Formats: sequence, structure tokens, C-alpha cells
Amino acid sequence: MPSRHFARQYEDRAFIPADPSDVFAYVDDPARLSSHMNTSSWMMGGGRMSTRVDAERGRKIGSRIRMKGNVFGMTLSLDEVITHREPPREKSWETVGTPALLVIGHYRMNVKITPKKNGSTLRASIEYDLPIKHAWLGKLLGGYYAAWCVQQIVKDTRKHFAMPA
Repeated sequence: MPSRHFARQYEDRAFIPADPSDVFAYVDDPARLSSHMNTSSWMMGGGRMSTRVDAERGRKIGSRIRMKGNVFGMTLSLDEVITHREPPREKSWETVGTPALLVIGHYRMNVKITPKKNGSTLRASIEYDLPIKHAWLGKLLGGYYAAWCVQQIVKDTRKHFAMPA
């Protein structure tokens, strides 16, 4: 169980019209959860990150995920490790080492899935610290970035399981 305390947090949730095991299978894929950072956008300063996973593909406790790329012309990178995984209900992962990030520092991400009638509730959250370097920038923009990341996870999952019109 995680023991580190983080100074800041953000959470979002949504009803997903799918079985908890299907929702978990979707959010258990690191490539899907990081897809919002793998494409160029204004939040990524026109840059993008690439995601690499180990042989366990981010689907076992201890599995590693590495991200690297350019944002606002700066090279950023981070390593994450899966710290908790309880299909089809919960998964957590956090940064290890020294992340080279711009507006947030170390963080822990969590997804929790609760069964509901005709679907599931997905709760995604981030707990994070300000970056050591450029803490002033983290105070200014860290909350926006944390909210954007969590909201993208929820939005992408809702979109994936959207009922056809």
C-alpha cells in the first residue's frame, strides 16, 4: 500500500455504461491512459510524449512504464511503477526516480471502478507534488495540468464505451 504523502490532488468521476471488468481492461492499458500526452496539443505545448512499457506491459505490480518527449521545446521524461492492482476494481501507479517534468513533480495516479446498475462508476485521481525545479511554474499551472490529465482519462474512457446514437 502506498505510504508517500502528496501535497496536492485532483479527482474526477463518471458513470460508464459497461461492466467493471470491461472498464478495468480498458484503463489497465498504459498506452490508452497516456494517449492524451502522445499527441500534440496546446496543453503539451505542441510537443508529445512517447510511452514505453516493460515485458509486463504495465499490468502487474512492479511493472515499469517510461515516458519521454518534448513539451514547449524542453525534453521531459519520467519512470512510473505499478504499485497496486486489484482487477477489476483498482489500480495505482507512481513516479520513481527523479521525474524531469515541468509543472508537476512526483505523483501517484489511481483508478477505481465501482459496479453500478447498468454499468460502472470510474473514479480517476492524481496526488502530486510541485516540481523541485520551477516550483513557481507548478504553483501557477500544476493544478490545470493535473486536472487535464485526470479529465482526459475519464473522457477517453467514456468515449470508448459511449452508447451508439
